[in-house]
Amino acid sequence: MTEPGDPGDPAGSTRRMPTMDQDGGAAPPSSASHEPVPTLDQGGGRAGRFWSARRIPAALLALVLLGAAGLLLYDIAAVRTGHPAMQWRRSLADGLADRPLDDVAVLIGAGAAALIGLWLLLLALTPGLRDLLPMRRDRAGVRAGLDRTAAALVLRDRAVRVPGVQSVRVRMGRRKAKVRALSHFRELDDVRADLNTTLTTAVRELGLAKPPGLSVQVHRPAKKG
Repeated sequence: MTEPGDPGDPAGSTRRMPTMDQDGGAAPPSSASHEPVPTLDQGGGRAGRFWSARRIPAALLALVLLGAAGLLLYDIAAVRTGHPAMQWRRSLADGLADRPLDDVAVLIGAGAAALIGLWLLLLALTPGLRDLLPMRRDRAGVRAGLDRTAAALVLRDRAVRVPGVQSVRVRMGRRKAKVRALSHFRELDDVRADLNTTLTTAVRELGLAKPPGLSVQVHRPAKKG
């Protein structure tokens, strides 16, 4: 909806109506001042991998430690009050006292404990979330990620638009995207060249912090019969 111009304006041009300020006076029509969005120069912000919360391993470990500590503390409190120790603790103490260090059962238990410890250290020192690719940071304080499956779908949709391509399979990795296409007409070299050009542009437009390399293979479909 527009406001009509002044009667003396033959062109009938529209005019911005004045607004009222807090004092009741007419404020001049000026654009409101906004703070600029903080940006990073050419996406130079650090875009590391996303770290997994590891909720399931942490919850399982906490439950096991809580149960073992509670059972041990209950047995110790029972012994302090004059009750005999539980059978499992007496059997464990007698077994550890009688078995030598090179016993098979002792070695198996120590190996299992070491493997569990290494697994927990690996979980603590690695970020996880391998299916989430970090994207380039162009805004300060904002981090974004792209799922590998979604990235593979984008590349596949771009690839099937290339003339001569019948079907495409894309495996999106963190360092390389492997594309396998079937071409039912045109020369394979021409189709491969067009795919490389199209997919290189598509990978760049994904906005990933570390764009993966491309591996493109083009074949003819298998002959039936």
